Amino acid sequence: MAQVYKQTRSDTRSTEELARGVWREADAVCFDVDSTVVKIEGLDELAHFLGVAEEVKAWTKRAMGGSVLFQDSFRARLDICKPSREKIAEFNAMHHLADHLSPGVKELIELLYKMNKQIFLVSGGMRELIEPLAEELNIPPERIFANKLLYDFNGEYVTFDGNQPTSRTGGKPVVVQRVKKEFSKVVMIGDGVTDMEAHPPADTFIGYGGTVVRDKVYKGAPWFVHHFQELLEELLLPSETGLKLAKRMNVKYNSEMKNEKRKPLKAIKNTSKKQDTEKKVNN
Repeated sequence: MAQVYKQTRSDTRSTEELARGVWREADAVCFDVDSTVVKIEGLDELAHFLGVAEEVKAWTKRAMGGSVLFQDSFRARLDICKPSREKIAEFNAMHHLADHLSPGVKELIELLYKMNKQIFLVSGGMRELIEPLAEELNIPPERIFANKLLYDFNGEYVTFDGNQPTSRTGGKPVVVQRVKKEFSKVVMIGDGVTDMEAHPPADTFIGYGGTVVRDKVYKGAPWFVHHFQELLEELLLPSETGLKLAKRMNVKYNSEMKNEKRKPLKAIKNTSKKQDTEKKVNN
């Protein structure tokens, strides 16, 4: 049975500084995909395509919030969708995940590669949807850890491969442990509780709230960011080499962002509501 690693570090400024240091020194970075690398939940989008969106979204919310076991939620959502090979092919042809990249993530990954850091995609989503995205980001197939669907002879959905570590709660720590066998310092980045579970064995975890802010992750992450630009700038700041890369990539450094203290979660939610209201008024 896979070991489940629990996040126990408190949200303190010193903890964040430690996380920043690990981020700068890491030689491998594991990214969650849904609501992190991309602004959407792939399975939710597939459900919308198949006409069963509302039923699936409720399960997704419960899974990401940590109120149910991931494998139970994943099974329930797939049983509702019943995605055949043909339907997934149609979906991929019309809805490329790369069209929904989170702001700044492509530039961040390009910088990580320039700094000889290796990238992994560690997702509870479906490999069939993630492989085209990985190709767009120059991430090789062997560095994708995601779920595989199983079909019958007619290409109809039967179930998912339960042998994949990402198919169950506690699976992401197992993946990161494998990555740790090859790399000395590993960082996990993601928006969900299942991502936070990967620290440890990850040397640190960075919570991402650019798409959605999840309360447990916001409070429990050693370092929480709302923009990938924050991570990019942290890599560029410390050295002359970083500044040269910044100039080459035409990246401007915002000195105020680095020293910005974490806002109360209530303030973030209120700001978000205010922005939504302003958008509605302007529209």
